Amino acid sequence: MIDRLLDFFAGRGEWTSERRVDDLPLAVGALLIELARMDDKVNASERRIIEQLLARTFSLDANRAQSLVEQADREMQRSAQYFPFTQQICRQASSDMRVQVIEMLWTVAYSDGALDPDEDALIRQVAGLIQVSDRERGSARKRALEKLASDEFHRPVRRSPWCVAD
Repeated sequence: MIDRLLDFFAGRGEWTSERRVDDLPLAVGALLIELARMDDKVNASERRIIEQLLARTFSLDANRAQSLVEQADREMQRSAQYFPFTQQICRQASSDMRVQVIEMLWTVAYSDGALDPDEDALIRQVAGLIQVSDRERGSARKRALEKLASDEFHRPVRRSPWCVAD
């Protein structure tokens, strides 16, 4: 933020309180990382599931997914709010994709075996910001729980039919 302020005063750039997120996978990854942090820890299982979700959704190889998670983590640490990320999702994602984002959030929230109240609150907030209805949010939760119960995340990665090309 200080660098952006100095750039502004030096005439090298336009002042904004938040950097614009220009990448849909990065925006989704940042929200997934933030959700994983809600219970004050990101365990290896949560991180692995985040990487798998991003790889499946956006047709990424394992190295690119891992790199994306690291970049998303850095972006989320720099940001004081979720709005730039949710705004990017609203701009670039179809309504089906936005529901899929909520399902991904539920998957991460339940991946450690328990739903933290702060995780639930964040999912509700994000759903409202990306225009996912309560009904769709509930259905996404059910699908996420079914996938976790079927042990889908220990199977080889399958690509989503609506994934975005890299």
